[in-house]
Amino acid sequence: MFICDSWQDYEVLDTGGGEKLERWKDVVLCRPDPQVIWPKANPALWEKADARYLRSSAGGGEWEFYRKLPERWVLELGALKFYVRPTGFKHTGLFPEQAANWEFMRERIKKAKKRPMILNLFAYTGGATVACAAAGAHVTHVDAAKGMTAWAKENRDLSGVPEERTRFIVEDVKAFVARELRRGNRYDGILMDPPSYGRGPGGEVWKLENELYGLAELCAQLLSDTPAFYLINGYTTGFAASVLGNILTRCMNGKGKVDAEELALPVTSGGVLPCGATARWTPDA
Repeated sequence: MFICDSWQDYEVLDTGGGEKLERWKDVVLCRPDPQVIWPKANPALWEKADARYLRSSAGGGEWEFYRKLPERWVLELGALKFYVRPTGFKHTGLFPEQAANWEFMRERIKKAKKRPMILNLFAYTGGATVACAAAGAHVTHVDAAKGMTAWAKENRDLSGVPEERTRFIVEDVKAFVARELRRGNRYDGILMDPPSYGRGPGGEVWKLENELYGLAELCAQLLSDTPAFYLINGYTTGFAASVLGNILTRCMNGKGKVDAEELALPVTSGGVLPCGATARWTPDA
């Protein structure tokens, strides 16, 4: 397991009954989590919730607020700063467990002999973009959603990352990768966080089980002659860490080293909360 225990501003207080209770700095949110099939360890804690996301039987859902919250607020992790807010689709704009991957990438970037060129695909609100750029890399951030990309730029500026260390592209990921291959551009590090299902800005359809291996294979061709890492995240139910590991192993023709594990967060009331999976490739033998 890759367990992220480096946060001060974020904490999983308790889990149970299909939900997780989280502290986001001074705000306590209750959100659904279908993996949490055990009872709550400390039911009294849940009375501290400032808001709860309620799923609808028709799909989707909405927030129920128990006090007025700021429109958005800032979480800090060392020198990194991120805006968070309750969105209409349950998320807050940040996946705290990914800080374990940020630390891994930071260490690889620090070891590079030159400023690494990093490609962040399905880059969302730019947590990894900001972390890698703050560590000294140049990051190309690609996401099909204009609003998420704007949020990522705000996070970059909030963290004081120099603008020249980032390039933001609003485009379908597959189309961008294909074009970079034609242009002969190469990257020293690649990471991706693909959704289960999605549509690009031109209506392009993405289904993970149909598209992931082909995209991963193309991205392997984008790696430079001095690669630092290649990382794939997965949050789709049924895609175990070993699946992502097998994909990287095959795409890299068995060269280098692949570590594939669950991502997890510690829970204050006891245990850990599983938060998807990650496979990391490095050129180390």
